[in-house]
Amino acid sequence: MDQTIFIVEDDGAIFSSLKEHLEQWSFHVVGPENFQDIMTPFIKENPQLVIMDIQLPAYDGFHWCREIRAVSNVPIIFLSSRDHPMDIVMAMNMGGDDYIQKPFHTDVLLAKIQATLRRAYSYTETDETSDELNWNGMTIDLKRCVIKGNHQEIELTKNEFFILSILVESNDKIVSRDELIRKLWDDERFVNDNTLTVNVTRLRQKLSDLGLEEAIVTKKGMGYMAVTLQGKS
Repeated sequence: MDQTIFIVEDDGAIFSSLKEHLEQWSFHVVGPENFQDIMTPFIKENPQLVIMDIQLPAYDGFHWCREIRAVSNVPIIFLSSRDHPMDIVMAMNMGGDDYIQKPFHTDVLLAKIQATLRRAYSYTETDETSDELNWNGMTIDLKRCVIKGNHQEIELTKNEFFILSILVESNDKIVSRDELIRKLWDDERFVNDNTLTVNVTRLRQKLSDLGLEEAIVTKKGMGYMAVTLQGKS
């Protein structure tokens, strides 16, 4: 079955161009007809990926990202003509998985879509023998992208989950920023380095709710390491 991409873009020319290009790669492309109601068609279509413009009628893309994140972990790629660093930071903090500035080349967007879909779906579908990782007295559910323990369950975005899994499976060894970027985005030339920092910061904030705020350590000039805390093993 073709994967569905839900494009929230009010510029008809851009939407039509993206639709035509992506359908050549066997994607099923849909979008909202009414930009005051994004959630109804989103829920109906149940897409595998969302492409979200920031400047939209009625409510901006950040608003709709929050609404989607309330019900779904679907990957979201932001598109914007705005290039202020705070827009990128806000997009990542809202739960976005990537950010592309307009104007963009459709081949670059396609590469990002394919990489995002691979890391979002193929990772948990390829390993049928192990559904969970145990870490610091918590359980990382590889199928549902959650970490649970102490009668709590914290839902992670695909990026946060992938970063945590890579660090935990490295067994107390340092993972460089370059290695994380390559594993997450396949080609670091397409990545703003700040995106990784924002995702790690967001992951740490969620882990703090489980008492694991010190479980991911930054090794200055080297990278990150997931450590076993005393009394948590």
